[in-house]
Amino acid sequence: MLLLERRGTVVSREQILRQVWNDDQATSSNVIEVYVRYLRQKLEQGGERRLIHTIRGQGYCLSERMPPLESR
Repeated sequence: MLLLERRGTVVSREQILRQVWNDDQATSSNVIEVYVRYLRQKLEQGGERRLIHTIRGQGYCLSERMPPLESR
């Protein structure tokens, strides 16, 4: 829901941990990566284009296209 609410903007890993899992500590756990992979598999199972983009070093973005550099 967080990515949908912030559609088109980059959401950091820390924001996701804080708002989805109520976790203030940036853990080394890969829980976010695992759930993003699950979401991608469901969204792309019929050959649909990618909607959840990884913005290296910043977080994730829900968008039909990769966000422009200015908004990253």
